[in-house]
Amino acid sequence: MGIIAWIALGLLAGLIARAILPGHDSVGVIATMAIGVVGALIGGFVAELLGFGGLGSFFELRTWIIAVAGSLLLLAVLRSVTSGRGARQPLSH
Repeated sequence: MGIIAWIALGLLAGLIARAILPGHDSVGVIATMAIGVVGALIGGFVAELLGFGGLGSFFELRTWIIAVAGSLLLLAVLRSVTSGRGARQPLSH
């Protein structure tokens, strides 16, 4: 796959992952795309290790399932690592 296909796959996989795991994230399109691209790479790596083969062509269903699964995994890990960070507690008087 070319770089444009990777970016498109990453953006869409990241959007799908965020739709499946909605939350109070305030990340933009670039961060969503990064989660999708890195998640797709993680999913491809894990699929290779498990013997399913890596990412195929852009139009294969297997590619999309692996990319979204990797994005979901990465999003869940990022949320667990960053939970509580930046959360402001109300001041009591």
